[in-house]
Amino acid sequence: MVCTLQKFPFVDVQRVATEGRRFAIIVDEAHSSQTGKASERLKEVLADISAQGEDAIEKKLHEYAVEEAKAEAEEKDTDEEIAAEMATHGQQQNLSFFAFTATPKQKTLEIFGTKSVNGKPEPFHVYSMRQAIEEGFIFNVLENYTTYETYFQIGKKVADDPVYSKGQANKALGKYMGLHPHNLAQKTEVIIEHFRSQVQHRIGGKAKAMLVTGSRLHAVRYYFEFQKYIKKMGYTDLGVLVAFSGMVKDNVTGEMKEYTESNLNNFPDSETVEKFDSVEYQLLLVAEKYQTGFDQPLLHTMYVDKKLSGVKAVQTLSRVNRTYPGKTETFILDFVNSREDIEKAFQDYYQETGVSETTDPNTIYDIKNVLDSFMLYLDSEIEAFAKVFFKETKNQGNIDLAKLNSFIDPAVDRYNALTEEQDKMDFKGALAKFIRLYSFLTHIIKLGDEKLHKFYAYAKALIRKLPRDAGERTPNLDNEVLLQYYRLQKSYEGTIELVKEDGVLYGKTSGTGLPLEDEKEKLSEIIQKLNERLGTNFTEMDKVLEQFVQDMASNEEMVLRAKNPLDLFKIIYDNNIMDVVLSRMAENTKFCERYLEDEEFRTEIDKILLPLVHARLSKI
Repeated sequence: MVCTLQKFPFVDVQRVATEGRRFAIIVDEAHSSQTGKASERLKEVLADISAQGEDAIEKKLHEYAVEEAKAEAEEKDTDEEIAAEMATHGQQQNLSFFAFTATPKQKTLEIFGTKSVNGKPEPFHVYSMRQAIEEGFIFNVLENYTTYETYFQIGKKVADDPVYSKGQANKALGKYMGLHPHNLAQKTEVIIEHFRSQVQHRIGGKAKAMLVTGSRLHAVRYYFEFQKYIKKMGYTDLGVLVAFSGMVKDNVTGEMKEYTESNLNNFPDSETVEKFDSVEYQLLLVAEKYQTGFDQPLLHTMYVDKKLSGVKAVQTLSRVNRTYPGKTETFILDFVNSREDIEKAFQDYYQETGVSETTDPNTIYDIKNVLDSFMLYLDSEIEAFAKVFFKETKNQGNIDLAKLNSFIDPAVDRYNALTEEQDKMDFKGALAKFIRLYSFLTHIIKLGDEKLHKFYAYAKALIRKLPRDAGERTPNLDNEVLLQYYRLQKSYEGTIELVKEDGVLYGKTSGTGLPLEDEKEKLSEIIQKLNERLGTNFTEMDKVLEQFVQDMASNEEMVLRAKNPLDLFKIIYDNNIMDVVLSRMAENTKFCERYLEDEEFRTEIDKILLPLVHARLSKI
């Protein structure tokens, strides 16, 4: 008999005969479903508990054999259910897992790996990335790699100097910069023109490309920017699709609307893969979707505008490594990640992958102690919750669900009563880490702690009822800062070479999950440090162009006409640009003289300045 993982949460364990039977479990993409509820349920259903000797279940049955009172009988049933679950923790002798993955995480190796002589887990068998490339089964996606650097400077445009945490403010400034219309417009032009000149004719004219964006909002903004640029240039041979989950609210078109993958593509999202495979579409803009497991051999080039690291970088970039008749190479153009970052990520998975150390089980108790210190729940509430939660499913009813909530709600009320938002964030963060770590540990060892198992069940129910904290949101600085300087510049072009040695994963195996204290700074100081880290010594030209933009922004008629499309705005731009240049002659003599006298130079400057002015003024 063959069965898929998704069916196990609905299996009646009492109707499955496991005694004396062995089962083989084949796990494809092992990293994606190794500690989920379905995986836990699989072990509960298939484990041959009878083969474990006088285990916890038998002890519980014996302990309560003489009890006859109804309350005591119910408590016995509860303990039996708890013991039955805990008996399936750790490795089971009658279950053999055959897990396949090209990018094992530390947890993957600890769950499915074979112990080496030094006690650390290692793969049972390796067919390495290096070997697959050398034997021609996949392409080396690092052979043609180009990186760009974005140099910019942000200024404060408000009179006061508000105070933010450095971490949150830097995230906000990064979001402001990433979504800035000028940034998206510049990258859109680079992508489309590169695709048309370098990619489109590859694989007999069938080549396709993917843009990996930083968020769903980025994907939506990019989609409209692509459509605008394609229309402006009059291109009729580029079909663009977008892929993301859920719904995004945005005012990119001037009014707030709700966008989904299906209403932007004009067909159900279940058809996206099939449509992208057709000759009608060449470019796919994605946010999280299709970064793993997506198999499209015609995918030749990937454009990256998202920070990638570790296994995520390898999984994402490997979407283009499939072979196809006529496909002779791949290409990556990366706006965000450095050559060194990508080299480090791939090196761990080039040959065999190992771990530096295994997870310390005692960490789970460190986290539990931190959670206890908040004093948001009582032991009596957890015990009462467990008596109801671990009753046999067939004996549970709606009244039991109401009881479960009655034992959780007091902790939710105490959580809401916390006066410090940071305390709420710390508790929720530690609670989430406890749940993840306990689920992982019980796949590899038997903790044998009934009290901890009860708390695990309680914690999973509690975290679902905790409200989203206002402190988790990134502040919006759009009205407090402005983009002063911007430059997009190629920084590397060539092959990223990997060395022929095994990789080692240095996973974090300890810690409570509590964040470090985030310092507070004035907005002006945050901006200054960001500019020092990401800026550059801009030439005089950059400053002059910004002056021109400011001069035109003071022209009321130009601001009004900027609401028109770019081709109509160009008329008033052409009528005013000479006056603007002449007005700045005394301050920037060399630049202005060259603009007036050198037609080729003037043409190149106008290519930069016209769309910049139009974009800036249209927002006023």
